[in-house]
Amino acid sequence: MSVNEKHKKGASALSLYCQRIVNHKGFTATIITLIMINAIIVGIETYPGIYYPNKEWFFKADLLLLWIFTIEIAIRFIASHPKRSFFTNTWNWFDFLIVAAGHIFVGAHFVTVLRILRVLRVLRAISVIPSLRRLVDALLLTIPALGNILILMSIVFYIFAVTGTMLFAQISPEYFGNLQLSLLTLFQVVTLESWASAVMRPIFAEAPWSWLYFVLFVLVGTFIVFNLFIGVIVSNVEKAEKDEAGEEVDETKEELMELRKEVAELKEILLSIKK
Repeated sequence: MSVNEKHKKGASALSLYCQRIVNHKGFTATIITLIMINAIIVGIETYPGIYYPNKEWFFKADLLLLWIFTIEIAIRFIASHPKRSFFTNTWNWFDFLIVAAGHIFVGAHFVTVLRILRVLRVLRAISVIPSLRRLVDALLLTIPALGNILILMSIVFYIFAVTGTMLFAQISPEYFGNLQLSLLTLFQVVTLESWASAVMRPIFAEAPWSWLYFVLFVLVGTFIVFNLFIGVIVSNVEKAEKDEAGEEVDETKEELMELRKEVAELKEILLSIKK
């Protein structure tokens, strides 16, 4: 008996029907379309002239989408076999919590802060689209390595912030007046956002040697540390893709082994009949 046959044998008629719905090529496309519609509606709500005259219509549309997503999760739960396999998938928990939060705050549609929480439903696009799931999984794999890089970056920022405060507190107090201002200024510099014209040039006019400080920080902070971030992320994305490819190969091998066993059993039956 193959894996699929074993799966079907243990599943109920309702579960098999839900499996056909979930596995249909239009199911995922429909859910993605509804998530995009939800995102558009939430975006339109940011225009007061459109939202307030049609507040009740927006509430009803949101409630309809919320129940559609609830039914979708219920169908995927019924389709899963065994049922505990549904809860072993982290992305299923992610979808469940977002929809559950929608039901908790559904009666608070007039409260602006709680209305904002509905925009989180757009994040469900990540769990629905496989390529986005792979990307997020890869980013999560980078967290341990990024921790060490963040420690290194914190040390670099702290050294340059203390040095900048000591050197430029009198020249440019609005940028280097104290440690926290220096850290904020260095964050602007490391993003390369108007660092030369807005930060360095006024200081350079009074301290011609200051260019060395800023150029050194840009070289260390931007070109070295940020490249470490990018390198770790790219490496883990490639690793995640290889792991997924390996899982697909393992599944194919398992199916081939099952097929070989069935062929061997069939040969034995034919031989016994001939004898």
